[in-house]
Amino acid sequence: MIVIAAPSNLGLRPLRPGHEPGTWRAPAALFEAGLLDAVGAGVPVVMPRPPWKPGPDPGTRLRNGLAMRDFNLALADHVAAAGARGEFAFVVGGDCSILLGALAGARRRGPLALVHVDGHSDFRHPGNYDPDSMPGAVAGMDLALATGRGEALMTDWPGVETPLVQDRDVVQIGERDGRRPDFAWADVNDTDFEHIDVFTANEIGPRAVLERARQRLDKRFWIHLDVDVLDEAVMPAVDSPGAPGIAPDDLVAILSGLVCDPRCIGMTVTVFDPDLDPDGRHARTLVGLLGRLPFGR
Repeated sequence: MIVIAAPSNLGLRPLRPGHEPGTWRAPAALFEAGLLDAVGAGVPVVMPRPPWKPGPDPGTRLRNGLAMRDFNLALADHVAAAGARGEFAFVVGGDCSILLGALAGARRRGPLALVHVDGHSDFRHPGNYDPDSMPGAVAGMDLALATGRGEALMTDWPGVETPLVQDRDVVQIGERDGRRPDFAWADVNDTDFEHIDVFTANEIGPRAVLERARQRLDKRFWIHLDVDVLDEAVMPAVDSPGAPGIAPDDLVAILSGLVCDPRCIGMTVTVFDPDLDPDGRHARTLVGLLGRLPFGR
């Protein structure tokens, strides 16, 4: 396994005037909390932090769109190199926009499925909002972009066909907003994703969640873990905390069953914000959870 630190906050909007999201600090904070020893990793690849700004770049309605494109192209090279060596790529972010670079790199070796474990659907795209009304924050669009919906800047990648992942190859686990009557991205429910929301996941339990995921997965796959899938009582150090969430023990069981599958080639971990964790307690919680996964063991 190779750990790749992707210290990006490019896909996030400021939560208030003058605010800069702190997710770029997550890799260093998690390493300080013992992540590398916990997962049995050696020296990580540490990507340089890209500069963040609050608005879109010229020629795009995406916040930090051009810088994000460059960062993800570099990340894709690292992930592709890990795949060429036969190594599991464990990408520690950063915000959810890093999923696109990770998938772009992994896709260079052929078709790919995605297990998207997230408290949100991240399915915002021009078909369900007006891009001219506000700059787009890619951290709320990553699943839409990964399935080919949105600006070519973040859907079209060199050396691979668009989309990065076909709808039928997506398993979405843990989303908590889709049953609300005012849900903004309701068209996600019309896709061919295998959709297991947090209510269903908590009702049927991790073993049944795994069984449903395995029935859909028929090729190499990537895991994306957005840590806001945990309940805000457990993990409040994210930009959009919420409840309910998947219980830590259940999340470990689900992820363990996926990580130990020989078809699983990599994993992204995103949206932990150390600025919201001044005493490091939530970093230690996350390291403890990730350290229970059977990476190469």
